[in-house]
Amino acid sequence: MNYEGVLTKMQTEFGNPIQYYLVFENSFLNLNQILNKEITINFEGYQCLNCGKKKKIFRQGFCYDCFYSSPAVGDWIMKPELSTAHLGIADRDLEYESKVQLQPHIVYLALSSEVKVGVTRKTQVPTRWIDQGAEKALSIVEVPNRYLAGITEVALKNHFSDKTNWRKMLTNDIVTTDLIQERLKLQQLLPTEVQEFFYLDKNDVYEMSYPVLKYPTKINSLSLDKTPNFKGVLMGIKGQYLIFEDGTVFNIRSFEGYVVSLDV
Repeated sequence: MNYEGVLTKMQTEFGNPIQYYLVFENSFLNLNQILNKEITINFEGYQCLNCGKKKKIFRQGFCYDCFYSSPAVGDWIMKPELSTAHLGIADRDLEYESKVQLQPHIVYLALSSEVKVGVTRKTQVPTRWIDQGAEKALSIVEVPNRYLAGITEVALKNHFSDKTNWRKMLTNDIVTTDLIQERLKLQQLLPTEVQEFFYLDKNDVYEMSYPVLKYPTKINSLSLDKTPNFKGVLMGIKGQYLIFEDGTVFNIRSFEGYVVSLDV
């Protein structure tokens, strides 16, 4: 079978194991069904996810012009503490920013390599954790806007990482930690204005099971810029990565906006 289209992050369905889908304009592929099969990936060109033009992708699936103009990639996305919609102040587009920033956000602990702290919109639970390849995750606070989540994350960054070690995540080199115990330790670390939102008594640990037949011991990252044609046997999917038999891993998220053809 041949599939062709613009890469966007894999869509997921929470289950045991998690189901992964590559969705193209006119077709979709359930990747779980092609585990242990050979697939070929061919790089065909670019298409900006924002303007739709066939322009070279700069970052996050956007061409250079869109990356520096679209409200969907403002600095507050990566640094929630820079959110200003709650003050009525625009970064690039107040209407867009208000929709995203002025809704319930979760600050969470996730176990993907070691314990990390992160922020997500409540509507993105558990999708955000799946995209990170977390084995377990739980909420610390639920706050009414992105700014409060951001200052909470900043306060906790001194005690927890805010990055996933993707190599450890993909080789399944993960520390075992009791997240509920970790949560109990950090209440006094929260900013004063967030204390009232702390989750104390909930036993709400999410556990994720990924469709991986075999974890690699050494990994090599596939870049479509350097290797525009790749063939390999798919052995697993975790986070937003495809894992192949020879230890090659392919981060779909890093190549959003790339047009590919897939032969299965």
